[in-house]
Amino acid sequence: MTQSLTLRRPDDWHLHLRDGAMLQGVLPETARHFGRAIIMPNLVPPVVTGAQAAAYRDRILAALPEGAAFEPLMTLYLTEDTDPADVRAAAESGLVKAVKLYPAGATTNSHSGVRNFDRVRGVLEVMAEIGLPMCVHGEVTTAEIDIFDREAVFIDTVLDPLRRATPGLRVVMEHITTEEGVAYARAGGPDLGATITTHHLIINRNHILVGGIKPHYYCLPVAKREKHRLALRAAATSGEGCFFLGTDSAPHVDALKEHACGCAGCFTATNTMSILAHVFEEEGALDRLEAFTSLNGPAFYRLPVNPGTIRLVKHETAHAYPSKIITEAGPVTVFDPGFPLFWGVA
Repeated sequence: MTQSLTLRRPDDWHLHLRDGAMLQGVLPETARHFGRAIIMPNLVPPVVTGAQAAAYRDRILAALPEGAAFEPLMTLYLTEDTDPADVRAAAESGLVKAVKLYPAGATTNSHSGVRNFDRVRGVLEVMAEIGLPMCVHGEVTTAEIDIFDREAVFIDTVLDPLRRATPGLRVVMEHITTEEGVAYARAGGPDLGATITTHHLIINRNHILVGGIKPHYYCLPVAKREKHRLALRAAATSGEGCFFLGTDSAPHVDALKEHACGCAGCFTATNTMSILAHVFEEEGALDRLEAFTSLNGPAFYRLPVNPGTIRLVKHETAHAYPSKIITEAGPVTVFDPGFPLFWGVA
């Protein structure tokens, strides 16, 4: 028996589109289902000024398929040389919706990120004054901290002190992966939100390592123990306003994933809504899927909910999706959840 579910058109509050041929190839996968997305600025070179963000937005809009209704929400890459006046002007013009904090060396193209937080104090104070959110890749990068502990240590040693030192700063903890991240987001009050990815609801670290290394499951922050995955599922399906979807869909060509030093990232734009419907149904929470994908994020970012809707349909036979997206940059493997998907977007 066919089931269906109608939702306000969803948003993706953490998305990598890259640039050039890759942008051309992967943008349609997001624009098909999502109304808006927070666009990550970690290009090479990174998007650090309002002028660069405007130019990148124009390239995204030029790459949209004809007739697509999709709005890229631009961000600036925070560096120790970021000009507070430029941030203010970009935000007040409506161009920029957030500033992205990468601890230097934490993930793909993060080498221009912040090492000395005292040097960005002026920017953070302006952001707190105007209510501009800071999106945080929440991991420490010091060599003595185990990679599976980097998020919890970041919360205690960097994020909490930074928030205490900057009253009013609005923060999004991006792609949380631990029960500590869930607990901190819940206790953080109205100025703290947290995104949860599609793939971290599905995989734990065993999926990456057991039976051979699975490069297309390797991501940063890396997937953790099963107890953390279960905490993320409980948070995402809770309906609580501090949790919302940020896929962190991150395309890399197969040659760079299946490599001696493979790139981090899971490409989930194509089948995220199908996977989420599966997860929320398993958790008995289909009535809370719309909050996670379509309502909580706009509320935190102080934006209106999308006017349109999408309809999810559950079929008796598995929903087909491509295993790869072919781009002029090369093939990109679509995330495989490891089970058949019966839900699809009509």
